[in-house]
Amino acid sequence: MTNKVTKTEKEWREDLSADEYAVLREQGTERAFTGRYWDTKIAGTYSCAGCGEPLFRSETKYDSGSGWPSFYEPMSDDGVAETSDVTHGMVRTEVHCAKCDSHLGHVFPDGPQPTGLRYCINSLSLKLDED
Repeated sequence: MTNKVTKTEKEWREDLSADEYAVLREQGTERAFTGRYWDTKIAGTYSCAGCGEPLFRSETKYDSGSGWPSFYEPMSDDGVAETSDVTHGMVRTEVHCAKCDSHLGHVFPDGPQPTGLRYCINSLSLKLDED
């Protein structure tokens, strides 16, 4: 991974749409089955909408039935970071971009093999670069 991205909140607000800001910087969640990538089958690389860091490959995307883009593994071990999320009366593992700390979604231990993980990611957190 390249150097860490740091911006002021003013810069983030200028660079992101209001919806992107709510998800990426305020840990919001888009409604299920409404994001632009939840059912996309286009080949390519999914990058962070906040900084452009490549995060997931389309080959690891699958239909989890959750209504959000789901992947069974990130492109690299150091591209996606994890923190504990104890909001909404539950304990979950939040995932965020390791380069710019933008909120991506959550990871759950109910995904397919070979990892058994489901990275459940907000479409607003991603930009698809088609192959």
